[in-house]
Amino acid sequence: MSRLKRVGLFCAITAAFCLVAGAAFAGPTWTFGPEDQGLLKLEYKGQFQLNMRDDGAEADGDGDTSEFNFRRNRIALMGAYGEHFGLYVQTEYTEDVNIGPLSVSDGSDNEFQLLDAVMRFRYDDRAQFWLGKYKYSFTRENLEACEMPLTLDRSVLIRAPLASEGTRDKGVTLWGNLFDQKFQYRIDAMNGRNDSTSSPESAFRYGARAHVTLLDPESNHGYRGTYLGKKKVLTIGAAYQMEKDVAYANTVAQTDAVDYEAWTVDAFFEYPVAEVGTFTVSAAYADYDLDDAYQGANPDSGVIGQNGEKNGGYVKVGYMLPNLPLQFFARTENWSFANLDGVYDQEVDWYGGGINYYFRGQDLKLTMEVSQVDYDTEGPECEDFVTFTTQLQLIF
Repeated sequence: MSRLKRVGLFCAITAAFCLVAGAAFAGPTWTFGPEDQGLLKLEYKGQFQLNMRDDGAEADGDGDTSEFNFRRNRIALMGAYGEHFGLYVQTEYTEDVNIGPLSVSDGSDNEFQLLDAVMRFRYDDRAQFWLGKYKYSFTRENLEACEMPLTLDRSVLIRAPLASEGTRDKGVTLWGNLFDQKFQYRIDAMNGRNDSTSSPESAFRYGARAHVTLLDPESNHGYRGTYLGKKKVLTIGAAYQMEKDVAYANTVAQTDAVDYEAWTVDAFFEYPVAEVGTFTVSAAYADYDLDDAYQGANPDSGVIGQNGEKNGGYVKVGYMLPNLPLQFFARTENWSFANLDGVYDQEVDWYGGGINYYFRGQDLKLTMEVSQVDYDTEGPECEDFVTFTTQLQLIF
């Protein structure tokens, strides 16, 4: 299919999505216990996509590929009892996804998983304690709500290496807000690489994060990629993460144990101007170090690749019209990988841009994005490609 025909189909599907823009509703909420102190809310979160990419199909892998699928398909249960105790439980189902972030495959296995399960204890705003499985406190990008990004989605290149649960981990976190919510701190103790057969030791992964917010506060554990012009925000953050003896540089001899260290800095700015619109700018840099284990005789597979040793960052910008719920966005990323698909010191540039149309805030949102990935050194597994995506998000 030619690129022109793909764009035509892309627009046709977009128009079809618009026809379902009826009502979106908040999930049901129940109360229980003495004086109705207990609250329980059920919520569905879905992101249905049409993806089209200009490679990945046919015998030579250079043919166009198209797919309908869910990016996210989740049911969440949120609860609270009184002022000091809460919980959050979230499941996710993924099914036969062919078009991945950097490659096209024959399809992944279906998977149903418990994505989050966290108990939340709150002494007051200055001291809150979380236990369970949830997002670790490192990059702002990972901590931004999956359903509230500025662009189509968060970066797939920024994830931490050798994390046992991907974007989540199991452990405990102490966090809180100080100085009238101008300063926030977090201290994590998480599993990290929870694999004693492949790593020299089974040690915890420790992390710390802090931010200063100079305008309206960002006082929650999670962030948003945009506040849709409802807040004036300027937040500057930084974080550090480490784990001892996380992998071998020589897995055959099981020698040359290496440590993991990472640091990041980030900034977020959003400012609405009456009768002009809302401007958003967000940027971050992250460095993930594994003691150059990729140079070892038989390095652990976890120290190379997309989530191995690397450094890089992103810049995002957005503009939302003042009297129409239409938001334009663009994003650029640059990453240096120690070894990606057999190429040492690989550089990857990612560019994307598109629109969000908010029929009912984030509860019913249409997103269209075109993105391009460029490799500094091309090879059999590293070929430049372009992706068109239309996504309808429903939170019910």
